[in-house]
Amino acid sequence: MVIGILASLLLLTLIAYRGLSVILFAPVCALLACITAGWPLLPSYTEIFMTRGVIYVKNFFPIFLLGAVFGKVMEESGCARSIAKLFAEKLGSKHACIAVATTTAVLTYGGISMFVAPFAVYPFAYALFKDAGIPRRLIPGSICIGTFTFAMTCMPGSPQIQNMIPANYFGTTLYAAPVFGICGTILLAGMSMIWIGWRQRKLMHEGFGELDTRSTTNLDDGVELPNPVLALIPCAVVLVGNVVFTTILAGQDPFYIMGKFTPLFDKSVLDFVPKKGLETLVAGRIPVANWALLISLILSIIAAIAVSFKQFSIRKNLGATLNAGALGSLLAIMNTASEVGYGNVVSSLPGFNSVKEFLMSVRFGDGPLMSEFLTVNVLAGVTGSASGGMSIALEAMGKTFLDWGASANPVIGPELLHRVAAMASGGLDSLPHNGAIITLMAITGMTHRQSYPDCGMVSVVMPIVITFVLVVIWTIFGFTS
Repeated sequence: MVIGILASLLLLTLIAYRGLSVILFAPVCALLACITAGWPLLPSYTEIFMTRGVIYVKNFFPIFLLGAVFGKVMEESGCARSIAKLFAEKLGSKHACIAVATTTAVLTYGGISMFVAPFAVYPFAYALFKDAGIPRRLIPGSICIGTFTFAMTCMPGSPQIQNMIPANYFGTTLYAAPVFGICGTILLAGMSMIWIGWRQRKLMHEGFGELDTRSTTNLDDGVELPNPVLALIPCAVVLVGNVVFTTILAGQDPFYIMGKFTPLFDKSVLDFVPKKGLETLVAGRIPVANWALLISLILSIIAAIAVSFKQFSIRKNLGATLNAGALGSLLAIMNTASEVGYGNVVSSLPGFNSVKEFLMSVRFGDGPLMSEFLTVNVLAGVTGSASGGMSIALEAMGKTFLDWGASANPVIGPELLHRVAAMASGGLDSLPHNGAIITLMAITGMTHRQSYPDCGMVSVVMPIVITFVLVVIWTIFGFTS
């Protein structure tokens, strides 16, 4: 049975590597795994694959939607390009890879969806690499560094979905375990930058390579851009707004609000939710902290429009920009939801119980950190999704990890469990069948064969190694934050 699961995962990876749609083939691979396990096909598809995928969409679509619209507004207004140009000028064209990585990190940490940031950065990255004669196949790896690694999972306060999900299970905030997260940020950012810089020097003899006829952006094409300081304001709005609104809403009980306005809510909904408020939040229910991020993203979109409104393009095409952002969010969330459906089907098969038992049996020290690290990583790899794999892992074992941590010596609190889960989700998730990787290759016009080796090094190998090392150090020395 385990062999069938592994075979379906390998097939899904190969399909993605060939550039075929995960939305179409994830259910096919899930049903192949069901066949090997003797599991009923149609019930598995309609009651597990579709149900869990739709629940994921219900819970997280607002974040995908607002993040995508924010990213499109930043792109069309010239704010993203202004920020990219600032870093390119400060670092110089010979450090184009690092400039692109830094720009995407700022945009990702500033609230642009990690599915959308590549769209905003690629046109300028293309022009910068072309001008400097740097191999075009390094663009995806450079974007990966800032988008799919430390800014997504390590940095305390990151507004990305991968840093939000653990709060649903552990009752924490986006700023959980700052010391662990900052250490991960420094190590992962430093090692990734060193790697991509070395690769740039090694491959310079190749030249830029084949031109992309879709891109017409030049470094200095006379287009008026917002002042880079003003362009950074919308990103600051996300970060500051998240802190402010989290504080303001901290005393609010969403279930009390639902009860107060009973006519607006179906009785079955009110019976479904917990009665004790925020401390009882469990899987699948978005906490008040997420409300803070939704408000912050809305304000950041308004700020991005305001600081760039004198630019002719954003005034003329505002409606089209908002529409494009909304439509762009659909591909990202459907890719992820399809992978979540696949992962839930696989995790429901009898053969997966042996995998689960093995992961839970892994012990290092007295706490659950190593087991959590392995569990989240494995399920992120199976689903090809950091958020999907982590959701499945924490839904199945989040309460177990909390109880295990509370009984450990020293006690391991929910904050550290939050940060380890978030960082672990950013490892095996970026295998070739990952939806964001597939989208990135499509955006840049590269193939897996050309660019995945660098993407895999910075978004799979390095995050796994660094998170593993930090877990070992924290366990040995008994650190708790």
